[in-house]
Order: sequence, then C-alpha cells, then structure tokens
Amino acid sequence: MKILSPNGLRWLKGFHLLAASCWIGGALCLITLYFLKSGVADGGELYGINRSIHHVDMNIVVLPGAIGSLLTGLCYSIFSHWGFFRHRWLTVKWIATLSAILFGTFFLGPWETAMMDISGKLGLAALQDTTYLDSQFLNLAFGSLQVSVLAILLFISIFKPWKAKPAAAGAPKGGVA
Repeated sequence: MKILSPNGLRWLKGFHLLAASCWIGGALCLITLYFLKSGVADGGELYGINRSIHHVDMNIVVLPGAIGSLLTGLCYSIFSHWGFFRHRWLTVKWIATLSAILFGTFFLGPWETAMMDISGKLGLAALQDTTYLDSQFLNLAFGSLQVSVLAILLFISIFKPWKAKPAAAGAPKGGVA
C-alpha cells in the first residue's frame, strides 16, 4: 500500500480529530440534554427534548463522528506505518472503538428511540412508564460510561502506552496517530 506523505498524514490527523471531537462532544451534549427533563412541564416539551437528543445523535453529530472516527482510523492503519495491530495501544483502540459503535447501534440507539417514541405517544405520562424510565436510566448510565471510554481512548492516542509488540521493533516512534 502507498503510505501518505507527512502533509497527507497531517490532513488525515485533522479529520480524525474532528470526527473524534464530534463523537465525544456530541455524546456529552446528549448527556447534558437529559438534565433538561427535570423541569419539564408538558408532554410536548418532553417529546421535544427526546427528539432533539435523537436528532443530534443519529443525524447531526454523534453517528457521523463515530463513522468518521472509524473511517479515518481505517485510513491511518492502511496508509501509514501504524498498521492495525503493530502496537498494543492500537489494538485496544480498535477493539474499544468497534465495541462502542456496536453497543451504540444495538443498545444506546434503540433505548433512545424508545424514549422518543414513548414520549411522543404518552406525553408527560411517559415519566411514569416503566419502559421509558428503564430506557432513560440505561441510556444515561451506559451513555456516560461510553463517553468515559471514548475519553480514555483519546488519552491512549496521546500517550501511546504499553510497549510495542515484539514484531514492531522498527516501528516509528511518535508520529501522527
């Protein structure tokens, strides 16, 4: 495979950081929006908050950020000397990133959609609905955990902990990952 030039790697790093910022920042916004529900006075307001959360997550910031992080990480692995599994920290990032995307797709997203749908149908009565309340609790708890994992991945990228695997003795140090 062709390796990107140093300038190309800087562009890739910029897009990777932009995507990761969207993913983490968007997820923090989702958590913040949950706290607007405490003072909600009518069903339309509750539904509006849930719809906003869903829209920011699925259409504007979080999902595009997650996909962008995955794709730019893939480009890093293919078009640089970093590879996929040359270093333990890279392996950890790949496993955690794919796990976070899958968990968001199969758990966080459906819980969030359920809250939006239930509040759209029941209005303020959704706050007494067990499915709504369970989905809200699970989404907030595991969404907060996911944001924490993403923040840890950010610092793993900065500090690049753990020694290189034995086969990577000649791997570049530092670099742009």
